[in-house]
Amino acid sequence: MSIRKRLQAEVIELIGSPYGIGVKQGSILKSDPNFIERVELKTHSDVKEASQHLEEVSPSLLMELKGLAAGLGVKENTSIQRWSGYDIAMPAMGCTTLANAAFYARNYDFSDDLYDARLVVSKPDHGYASIGFSQQIIGRLDGMNEQGVVVGLHLVNENISQKGFLATAICRLILDQCATTEEAIALIKQVPHQYCFNFSIMDKSGNMAKVEASPEEQIVRYMSPLVCTNHFESESLTNKNREYIDGSLHRKRYLQSLENENVTPITAYEIFNDESSPLFFKYYKEYFGTLHTVVYCPDDLSVIIGIGGDCKPYVLRFGEWLSGNAKLPKTLEGMIEA
Repeated sequence: MSIRKRLQAEVIELIGSPYGIGVKQGSILKSDPNFIERVELKTHSDVKEASQHLEEVSPSLLMELKGLAAGLGVKENTSIQRWSGYDIAMPAMGCTTLANAAFYARNYDFSDDLYDARLVVSKPDHGYASIGFSQQIIGRLDGMNEQGVVVGLHLVNENISQKGFLATAICRLILDQCATTEEAIALIKQVPHQYCFNFSIMDKSGNMAKVEASPEEQIVRYMSPLVCTNHFESESLTNKNREYIDGSLHRKRYLQSLENENVTPITAYEIFNDESSPLFFKYYKEYFGTLHTVVYCPDDLSVIIGIGGDCKPYVLRFGEWLSGNAKLPKTLEGMIEA
């Protein structure tokens, strides 16, 4: 008999300078020492090297990390080493995305033991405002910015790596800096990659792409509708796939079977969040349990969210929040199997 347990995600609102945003996050997390211990991953990061790369691609993010150090009461080098997303070990995970002209729908599959469980809504002085789920505090698993750019990550192979940034850090850079899919692609090609990931991207104009990114090569595949799971399809990269990709292929085929259906944002949410769906998984101890469902709608900057499975959807109006006309809940709650 399965045991159900409550999963709660905090909604964090951050407004101000990069350093100030870092301080605020650090102050919030300092009161929850279990969070740091729970989500911290093994790192070999060279602080000087990580700082140099961040100085090149995002001085603002480097300042946020320094503010985070101040808020947490730790050394700046410690913050950069632990939370920069550079040269950090990543366990296996899974993610599934379907996007069309009206929406970008996604399930994130991982372990609740290592899940940040934080939806971060930010409006920085430098960079675009965004809404998205965090990982390793400053990173993003998926998100949408004020320009209507949406991005999510899909781990392909954690056993092939070199020094570089985690996809969580790269997603964050895209949300901060990019106003179009093409700008996001250019940024992905600019930064060093640590692992093999797919990035699924769309913008407000409906331009959609999957970027198959290994440490050595990044290949762009434009498609509409956009279907993205956890394997490479480009001939030059298929040798970097995991040995077994049957599950990823099955999810892809299922999404493709929906192509002639009239899938709306809310029906997409239901398809993804239904616990009996081929897209929903309960293998939390194996790092493959569905933790959240999210549907981003670039046209009106709204977001539909479910925590765990069979969750009554939360509808957040990010565009209205930006203009000061909407309040956000403090927490989002749902249920998963223990």
